[in-house]
Amino acid sequence: MTTFFNASPTPSLDAMQQQLAQAGIKLCVTRKRVKNFNFRLKPMLLSMSAPLFTTDKHIAHALQQRLPWVISQHERLITQQAQSQQQQDGAFLLWGEPQSISQSQAMSEAQKIEYYRQALAQVMPALFAKWQPIVGATANETRIKKMRTRWGSCNTQAKRIWLSAYLPAYPIECSEYVIVHELCHLHHPNHSPEFWKAVKTAMPEYRRWHDQLAGKLC
Repeated sequence: MTTFFNASPTPSLDAMQQQLAQAGIKLCVTRKRVKNFNFRLKPMLLSMSAPLFTTDKHIAHALQQRLPWVISQHERLITQQAQSQQQQDGAFLLWGEPQSISQSQAMSEAQKIEYYRQALAQVMPALFAKWQPIVGATANETRIKKMRTRWGSCNTQAKRIWLSAYLPAYPIECSEYVIVHELCHLHHPNHSPEFWKAVKTAMPEYRRWHDQLAGKLC
């Protein structure tokens, strides 16, 4: 994946947050009594501590300098996370439940992905039919893609939603959350407070499934 960065002028802090959000990374900035900027990158989360009286402009400038590194390292972390999740105790996970180890050992990585793809394809029509009326938005097209850096994506103009083929490794409620998340982008093509309010209105318990994807996403 190729990402282009504009070095000058420095984007606003809000613009930097949007760039990170597009890569599936939530930014958490904390001002502390420290002398330097400190960064801590986890899957789907970048924590940044800044000197107490630092302006948003200086924070955005520091982020801009490190953005290429953050994006590349985040992709590596997500890949490691996916591999670790699938290889946990040698088990093959389906909807969050370990399947037979012998089955897992007999399947190649490509076969596992195809197995996940078929499992997700079977439930997607029913899940979209369930959540589209609740969210009040309808996708024109839904697809499955082998995505390691995102659980889902939404083309708001075409109203096309992609889901990651890796989702069936997690409880099915996680797939439902991702569907709700992407459908809400048809109302709000960003991660603004209004967007998260829409997610919570549609799925009050979304944080549980959001955190489950984040902890093993923001």
